[in-house]
Amino acid sequence: MKPITYYWMSLAIIGVMMTSCFDLDEQVFDRVDAGIYYQDESSVKSAVASIYGTGALSYIEYFWYLQEFSADQVSWRTWNGGLWGWDEAEKFVLSSHTWTPESKIIRQTWETAWTTIGLCNTLIADLESLDPVSLNMTDEKLRTYIAEVRTLRAWAYYNIYEVWGGALPLNISAGSEIPGSASTDFDEGSRIIFDFLVAELDESVGDLTKNSVNRMNQAVNRIIKARLLLNAEVFINEAKYDECAVISQEILDNKYGDYAIADDYRSIFSMGNVNSPEVIMAFAFEVGQLNGGWMRNMPFLPYNIWDYFGGTYIQSPWNCVILTPSFDNSGSVLPNGGTSNPVSFLEAPYNDKLGAIYERYDDRDIRKQNYKYDAASGNYKGMFLKGEIKANYGTGAALKADADRDGQDIVYVDQVGTFLGKGRELETVMSPRWGETTSGVRLVKYPIYPSSAGIDFQDIDEVEFRLAEVVFMLAESKMRAGDANGAKELVNSVRRRYFSAADWAVVKDEPGPGFDAFDLDWMLGQWGTEFLSEGRRRRTDLRRFDKFTQGQWWFFGRATEDGSLLPAKRDRKYEWFPLPASALMVNPGLVQNPNY
Repeated sequence: MKPITYYWMSLAIIGVMMTSCFDLDEQVFDRVDAGIYYQDESSVKSAVASIYGTGALSYIEYFWYLQEFSADQVSWRTWNGGLWGWDEAEKFVLSSHTWTPESKIIRQTWETAWTTIGLCNTLIADLESLDPVSLNMTDEKLRTYIAEVRTLRAWAYYNIYEVWGGALPLNISAGSEIPGSASTDFDEGSRIIFDFLVAELDESVGDLTKNSVNRMNQAVNRIIKARLLLNAEVFINEAKYDECAVISQEILDNKYGDYAIADDYRSIFSMGNVNSPEVIMAFAFEVGQLNGGWMRNMPFLPYNIWDYFGGTYIQSPWNCVILTPSFDNSGSVLPNGGTSNPVSFLEAPYNDKLGAIYERYDDRDIRKQNYKYDAASGNYKGMFLKGEIKANYGTGAALKADADRDGQDIVYVDQVGTFLGKGRELETVMSPRWGETTSGVRLVKYPIYPSSAGIDFQDIDEVEFRLAEVVFMLAESKMRAGDANGAKELVNSVRRRYFSAADWAVVKDEPGPGFDAFDLDWMLGQWGTEFLSEGRRRRTDLRRFDKFTQGQWWFFGRATEDGSLLPAKRDRKYEWFPLPASALMVNPGLVQNPNY
């Protein structure tokens, strides 16, 4: 019996794995013979659980970068033309669509994804070689574990498929040191991966359990396939919205588990969110074991933010990620930043259907207020930080800025610019290269509790699959089939929870800020407001609507201060990411994506 490679789930080890080289077998921490290690169901369960660690952190960090920074809702802010942050250049190339095969962040995403797939391949082979009787297990139970890992591998493969398309090799063999060879024809390669994923998901779904919220389950399996079908035009140039609609309706009919849209959206993101009826699958996070919770909010927040939250946490905020602005820089500069008469990108002469994310939330939406924790109820309200930022959830002394506005009060504005002047003219439409500390609205999607509450925000499980996505997939499928009213009603079944009864009576028949009708532009906008910064795949949504390189938001596609068109002159080659140069050097069986 062949040996297995077993990875212990500690943060230290996972951290090493995330920066490891391309060789999938390089980071070996313990080797035991499969016949020795697997003694009972507990050992099988432990081996399966270990795979989730690498998968979770890859999704939560690296794929978040590629999906969010490259799209229209989140931006990496720099200041005074400089580069902000410890690896600023890597993030900025995503916001500006100027990445290359040498970009470090693309290489890191590639490596972590293949680590997950390689571990799945090895574990599947090991589990398939076991005798369930010798482990005091039923054959059915062993098949369930195998199906779980196959579905996890399909999920990991789907994530990289969205990024690299037909340039990917299909590698499902254990023991491979490199991902193998890919088709020299991009379209053929895309079809190979698509067909593999369909077959893999269909073959494994029947052996999975239902309602196992921290594990791959039947509903998760079907959602992955629905995602595949929803984006089939992008992958294989074939529309499969009708098939997506069928699977989505089956999930909503509870064929694959019992789920419901949560009346209170906060239950999805708070402590104990695994009990929310809307959460279908979440990665289990716990400080000291597996924790990537710092990624949810820390990129958006200033260094001294703990004074605002009344906390003493040790996580260091990044202070350099913002929501793309809703207003230009028209008017006179104000002392605390921003200008006196800015023009909304939702309005003429811009009339943008993308970006301007904060202003796309209706003012009556309960989410559109500054985040504040209520000690009496143990709950919170709002999910943004805008305007004056003061300690103790807005009731104490003003927080002070650093860097360009060092010592001044923090007053966040829904604009990006160097409002202190710095000896230069203030352009109407700016680039993220000229943002200062107070530029941009900040996001608090997952709650941060005060230290006195005895709750660590990093212990909240990370939601990857929730029922609202299924509702929206069915809605979009109906919209594309010509049933705009059916799409509206489905979206409204989720959207109504964000309004009081009185407000909802009016709002339900309004497309919302920036939209004139319940059409495809509105549908894409609803995807954006519902799943803001969840890493769910905003870039992929833009691609499906042919907006990723051809649409327009904020500075994207507009003349900048140096007279050029950035980013990348809206070049379609950026619709797929390039394979990392390091991977091509190691593996001659790979073929670079077109136009790189």
